[in-house]
Amino acid sequence: MEAAEHARLNAYFGRIAAHFTPADRPASLLITHLLPERPVFVRGVAAMTELRAVLPKPKSAHPETMKLVESSGYVCDKLSRELFADPDRALRYVEEKAAGLRVVLLDVGGYFAPSLHALCERFSGSIAGVVEDTENGHRRYASLDKLPCPVVSVARSPLKEPEDFLVGQSVVFSTEALMRGRGDILHGRAALVIGFGKLGSSIARLLHAKGVRVTVHDIDPVRRTQALSQGFVVARALEAGLEGAGLVLCASGALSLRGEAFGRLRNGAYVATVTSSEDELELAGVNEVYERAHVGQNVTRYLTTGHYFYLLNGGNAVNFLHGASVGPFIFLVQAEILAASAALVRGDLEPGLHEIGSADRAVIAATWLDYFNR
Repeated sequence: MEAAEHARLNAYFGRIAAHFTPADRPASLLITHLLPERPVFVRGVAAMTELRAVLPKPKSAHPETMKLVESSGYVCDKLSRELFADPDRALRYVEEKAAGLRVVLLDVGGYFAPSLHALCERFSGSIAGVVEDTENGHRRYASLDKLPCPVVSVARSPLKEPEDFLVGQSVVFSTEALMRGRGDILHGRAALVIGFGKLGSSIARLLHAKGVRVTVHDIDPVRRTQALSQGFVVARALEAGLEGAGLVLCASGALSLRGEAFGRLRNGAYVATVTSSEDELELAGVNEVYERAHVGQNVTRYLTTGHYFYLLNGGNAVNFLHGASVGPFIFLVQAEILAASAALVRGDLEPGLHEIGSADRAVIAATWLDYFNR
């Protein structure tokens, strides 16, 4: 990042922090994609909270960025689903980092969800609440029986829509790049997009623009009608959509392909996802049945008698292979995360799912326009 760009970004987050920083700064634990643009956001979190630890998402932790964050004095700890899956282990970790303090949990993907009840009931300090960034995480918290604290979700914010569209664009770009590495192209290929939310609909439109014949599958009947209204073929059953697809893009935010579904893939089909393999693909049984071989950069062939398919990036989000950049639009979402943290600290939110108000979003958008729409 050039010096002028760095200064502009620092100034932007400085204004956001000045507007939203609460009088009583809480402690925080930050789960994040540690990508090259992320250190400024980390500093923004540290300006508004007492940042006790950064937990980089394992599949999107840029080594040089991690070194930079650590050299700036922030602690980076290893993140895994297992860390917060066991309530006792999760409680020990949070006690180690922030015993006796009021803590905001900043999440990407619902990591804290399995232990949230235990943390709220047994932590020596207090859990002010959770800020969740993703649709997958939003669903994890929504599925909990009676949330024990407020969870402010930015997953469905209008400020996230530009990012979602551009993430879809980067997913298509990376998918095509990996296929081209093996001498294949998108044009003329039939594709199945699983999930027609903001990301899936963006992917479907972009694939169509590249000459791909797109079929959509979604378990939500409302989204199926939306896909039909936009001119896409809609598969009533997943199996029917899989059989003719030479490319399958999983964007459901839940398990898109279970073990038996892989056997229905047509020979030579490519499979790619927009998130972690553990969230979108049930690979354990498949790995026992199929032989695996690396046949290209980040392309794995799965082969068994009479059947084979290709998995891109080990089933993890393909766009992170090429930086996953969405330009300055990511700073809209990051600013909303900061605003959501401040909303939790005010203490007027009841346990349950929340969003920040339209007035706060307007402040963020206006500030962003001042810096990035010159």
